[in-house]
Amino acid sequence: MELSFLGAAGTVTGSKYLITHQDRRMMVDCGLYQGVKNLRERNWKSLPIAPKDIDCLLLTHAHLDHSGYIPALIKHGFKGKVFCTRATKSLARVLLPDSGFLQEEDARYANKRQFSKHKPALPLYTEKEAWKAIEHFETVDFHEDVNCLPGFKARFIPAGHILGASSIVLDSPAGKMVFSGDLGRPHDLIMKAPEAIEEADYLVLESTYGDRLHESIDIPTVLADIITSTAEQGGIVLIPAFAVGRAQALLHLIQELKKANRIPDLPVYLNSPMAITATEIFCHYHHLHRLTPEQCHDIDKGTHYVRTVEESIDLNRRKYPAIIVSASGMASGGRVLHHLKALLPDYRNSVVFAGFQAPGTRGDSLVNGAQQVKIHGQYYPVKASVHQLDALSAHADYSEILDWLENFSSPPKHTFVTHGEAPASDALRLRIKDELGWNVSVPEYLDKVTLPL
Repeated sequence: MELSFLGAAGTVTGSKYLITHQDRRMMVDCGLYQGVKNLRERNWKSLPIAPKDIDCLLLTHAHLDHSGYIPALIKHGFKGKVFCTRATKSLARVLLPDSGFLQEEDARYANKRQFSKHKPALPLYTEKEAWKAIEHFETVDFHEDVNCLPGFKARFIPAGHILGASSIVLDSPAGKMVFSGDLGRPHDLIMKAPEAIEEADYLVLESTYGDRLHESIDIPTVLADIITSTAEQGGIVLIPAFAVGRAQALLHLIQELKKANRIPDLPVYLNSPMAITATEIFCHYHHLHRLTPEQCHDIDKGTHYVRTVEESIDLNRRKYPAIIVSASGMASGGRVLHHLKALLPDYRNSVVFAGFQAPGTRGDSLVNGAQQVKIHGQYYPVKASVHQLDALSAHADYSEILDWLENFSSPPKHTFVTHGEAPASDALRLRIKDELGWNVSVPEYLDKVTLPL
């Protein structure tokens, strides 16, 4: 049996793993590459296997770096089922069509302004093609055995992180394989802790924060100080947030600060159709997270949902203090770009990033002190204050990952560290080797390993 690393090797995006046994082929995750240009260009290259030859796909969760290539896979011939949890499918129904829509919009805008070298600029897939992809999704319950292929049985284990997120335990002819997916944090603001897994012959482990610890800071106090000081100087607080997970956590935190009179009673805007729908889904699946129905109601009651383009444009003309939460979390696309163009040149405003910023993204440039950023083919000066609150990340840090690994009753035969930038993956590899004594390696892009039967 063979395991191939088609993505998330040497980088934190584009998660794709291929399992080949005899004439059967299965993928685990099928994500978009994001960040630096040479990685994004991989989205346009053919996979080393024809999509029509892949029998099925297991999806750990709905974030685009794990799910966002699925419509392209189907567009190019994949006809199998995509197995995932119910909440993951609900979120994918939001994220994937929105991704297709934004790609169409970006292509239209590039053609209108003629700043793309491609004539014409085209989307990787359309909104219609994304909706077609959803038809391939088949939902399963957590801990339910799924006979995905002859000789293979999968189980989805809660991983925290976001709604529906799973680690996947795969019984295979080569033994028990575990794909961690993105591991959440044991004391996350809104999500429950990832469940323990005790056995694995082979483990594929994420390493987003494999080389660092989250800051031990009082997040409510830090955020309250930013909001209060910005309001006092007449500015607007813009929070680029991942539409699924971080947006809901931030809206909850802001409402709690308001209730405690720790920040001014500013209007709060959620300007992302995707995040608005994700928030509604979040409230529906209240049994999967820590918030009560009453706390979900507080989010809904205290937030102005910006649904139309006209409302979004009006928001950019606002001259009085407010809080705007808008996607995307790395400032790589969506309505947040128009807010950045309007707000970055004014020193009174603040921009707060609340999660991991992949190298090459605008968010990464901004948190690392860029004096100007390029948006829609033009450069904008950065006069606003820029903050990063890594402690709000939904990813486990290396200490929390090691704590999760301690649950295994015996070491896997081999652990493959993936889904991290090269320094993060190698740092986690060394810690697992030195502290746990496990056999561990960091695969490179397109590496293949043979797993003996």
